[in-house]
Amino acid sequence: MPSKPAKDSHSVLVKWMSITDSNSAGFVHGGVVMKLCDEAAGIAASRHSGLRVVTAAMDRMTFISPVSIGMLVTCKAAVNAAWRSSMEVGVRVEAENPRTGECAHSSTAYLTMVALDDEGKPTEVSDVEAVTDVEKRRQGEAELRRRNRLAEREQLLSDRGN
Repeated sequence: MPSKPAKDSHSVLVKWMSITDSNSAGFVHGGVVMKLCDEAAGIAASRHSGLRVVTAAMDRMTFISPVSIGMLVTCKAAVNAAWRSSMEVGVRVEAENPRTGECAHSSTAYLTMVALDDEGKPTEVSDVEAVTDVEKRRQGEAELRRRNRLAEREQLLSDRGN
């Protein structure tokens, strides 16, 4: 299966945050941001694989700054690396004040998405062709996160005696 350029998976999702997205302090719920990240990651993974995908894990979600009601939230996603049927998708979340144009990096997330065939079984995906220095860095970091996840899983199973 030929590899596909990382840039071909890029997706952007923008949503205006309303009162129904917020808590009593006027900030957007973290779960709302997580859902948007999941949607943006799903689009990127589907673009890369050409298949329907499901979320297997959210490896990391870092909240850097709060998002307020009335802000535009932009989720920028791209597939960082792909293995047999799974892909790591990185999502950068930015919050923009549409009145001033001020924009801030508000969150970062890494999700593992799995491609499914028509019967709902995991199926093979193309490798990611990292071209730019940034894409190569992201791919290397994705490989490190994967090694760490697998080592942690092995250690937990070992500690349980399995």
